[in-house]
Amino acid sequence: MAERIKNFAKRAVDHPDNTVPIISSTAWTHGVFNNPVRKVGHFQCFSERLSDQNCAIQIQDYLISLFPIATWITRYNVGWLSGDLIAGLTVGMVVVPQGMSYAVIATLPAEYGLYSSFVGVLIYCFFATSKDVSIGPVAVMSLTVSQVIKHVEASHPGEWSRPQIATVLALITGFIVLGIGLLRLGWIVEFIPAPAVSGFMTGSAISIAAGQMPGLMGITGFDTRAATYKVIINTLKGLPRTKLDAAWGLTGLVGLYAIRYFCLWGEKRYPRKARVFFFISVLRNAFVIIVLTLAAWLYCRNRAVNGKYPIRILLTVPAGFKHVQQPNPDPKLLAAMAPELPVATIILLLEHIAISKSFGRLNGYKINPNQELIAIGVTNTVGSCLGAYPATGSFSRSALKSKSGVRTPLAGVVTAIVVVVALYGLTDAFFWIPNAGLSAIIIHAVADLVASPSQASSPLHIVSPLEFIIWLAAVVVTLFSSIENGIYTSIAASLVLLLLRVAKPRGTFLGKAHVRIAGNDESKSSSREVFLPLSKTGITNFEIEVLPPSPGVLVYRFEESYLYPNCSILNSVLVDYVKENMQRGRDMTNVKLSDRPWNDPGPRGTAAEDEIENRKKPILHAIVLDFSTVSHIDTTAIQALIDARHEIEKWADHPVEFHFATVMSPWIKRALVAGGFGIGHSSSRIPQEIAAVVPYHDRESPSEFDQRRDIESTEDIKKSPSPSPSTHGFANVISSDTPFFHIDLAGAVAAAESGVGRFASFSS
Repeated sequence: MAERIKNFAKRAVDHPDNTVPIISSTAWTHGVFNNPVRKVGHFQCFSERLSDQNCAIQIQDYLISLFPIATWITRYNVGWLSGDLIAGLTVGMVVVPQGMSYAVIATLPAEYGLYSSFVGVLIYCFFATSKDVSIGPVAVMSLTVSQVIKHVEASHPGEWSRPQIATVLALITGFIVLGIGLLRLGWIVEFIPAPAVSGFMTGSAISIAAGQMPGLMGITGFDTRAATYKVIINTLKGLPRTKLDAAWGLTGLVGLYAIRYFCLWGEKRYPRKARVFFFISVLRNAFVIIVLTLAAWLYCRNRAVNGKYPIRILLTVPAGFKHVQQPNPDPKLLAAMAPELPVATIILLLEHIAISKSFGRLNGYKINPNQELIAIGVTNTVGSCLGAYPATGSFSRSALKSKSGVRTPLAGVVTAIVVVVALYGLTDAFFWIPNAGLSAIIIHAVADLVASPSQASSPLHIVSPLEFIIWLAAVVVTLFSSIENGIYTSIAASLVLLLLRVAKPRGTFLGKAHVRIAGNDESKSSSREVFLPLSKTGITNFEIEVLPPSPGVLVYRFEESYLYPNCSILNSVLVDYVKENMQRGRDMTNVKLSDRPWNDPGPRGTAAEDEIENRKKPILHAIVLDFSTVSHIDTTAIQALIDARHEIEKWADHPVEFHFATVMSPWIKRALVAGGFGIGHSSSRIPQEIAAVVPYHDRESPSEFDQRRDIESTEDIKKSPSPSPSTHGFANVISSDTPFFHIDLAGAVAAAESGVGRFASFSS
């Protein structure tokens, strides 16, 4: 009964009766629904019997995968502890001044930077798949937070406090990123290439440095969150208004670079003392802040006038977690910040994934992008309850953590302890920290994010000049517009480039060449036949002689998947090449101009001369298509290939064999068979439209050429030698039902060339 219903449904939809074995739709269904479940472990037991003993194991494995700490904490040892202590203390000494500095960028009180630092390093430890990454406040995210606050205050002035806006932003963005991680959608980050990230980071770093220059010099009177070029111009105009703050700011900046370069020199001059110089360099932020704070205290303690000091200092920093409260996601506030949420979310996940992948690659381990997104999401969601603003991976602190010899993510707990000690025991000293000193620390930190000219131009220009343009566009737009527009520009340009590469693929006509393969000695050298582009632009060694295949045979290689954006271009190239280089089958000498098709330009000279030139060209027998780089094909592409076959056969006025090399995917074979390819003849009996956009029911009967082509195709396949069956226990890779599918290009060309003589005798 089921078989009858199935056959009736096939007749109802005019389903073709396949005589060639192809992969079934059931296999595709199993591949979509079963494999991802089995691969990820997402409760496969719900799709099977609940009594299955593997159900509990799969649930347990899934829960453990959410907490990677469970896989290594039981093996923790004293050797790991020493490395984690050193790395945790080192990062803690850096994150305290940096956290307060970045809070200033975000236009928040300094303590909020410490809250974010504490939550980031503590919670990330439990969800991390990277031992090196340090989560906390970063410069780019802090600048983004300031832009969100500016946007909300512009439309709703005074309605919400800045910390409230920042914590709600952390809650929402964290929840979004957490959802992306739980749904295993981390692959979307792969659509943003490294040049786009590098360009955006470079432009953002320059913007941050420019925004901190007025604070470094004590210059006020303009908006430091405006477009970067405006900030630079206003800073230059304000140089005559430089205040005493510059003494602390410039001194701190010079001191930071002096210690850094002294330590680099010391590491080279005294390699045995390299570890000592490294830790001296690490402590330069803390050392400079201590010196500047002491100097500010000595100078300002007796010079207060009406509560104001001669230089700008940090003033009161509340001890402990004074601002712990539940975030209040007011719907009106969410609506106000909605336009800024996409860019904040993108920066949150993009910067962290880029940093974690980079350090995983450098230190020989692999991170799980989805799990990293879960870590970021949980960190910010929980952090919003502790007064934290959005935090993500920090490049400078992660590099420091890696160089310090970190062994496990547990080093984050040590860093969190350092932050807590600072929050409860050092806030009185924070009162005298000069703001210009914090600006010096920020400028010094973000300078490392700026790509040098050699890093930006040389590799990108050599590998892909178009990607260098994307990098440059991201930098320029960020500097002359905003961070938001800069990241949107880089992402949009990258996606456009990706689409152009798919829609404008390169394809080449191939010929044969004999190349010598050198062995260990001359006696062991050998030669082989390879297929190379006939065009010299596709060959780097111009001494190689590439010969075309036998007359009447064309070999064409696709260089992209065969899909709807590019199929018309590839088919146009194929048809145009055939019309230009292959003989037209029909003699047009006695055909009147009025009888020619409207789109036929006619002969350039006389009809007789045109026919003489036409007869000099080879008669087209077969086209070999190399599908070695084709991983996907769709309905539009199959239809375009059918159209190309029909147009080529009308031009040649006889059936043309289409051979396919290296078609390994069963889905591509299935699609080609549905279009009448691979089965041994051109088969005009298959409809000219495999998937009509607009069904045309009053189709004309087959033309005289189509009827003759059916007869010739049938006779031709009868005369074609069928592939030999398997012998000596070896199975044929290609089915005998599809003799025009070939395992490699050499076999496809040999099969096409073997039929040239037979085709010539048959035609005569």
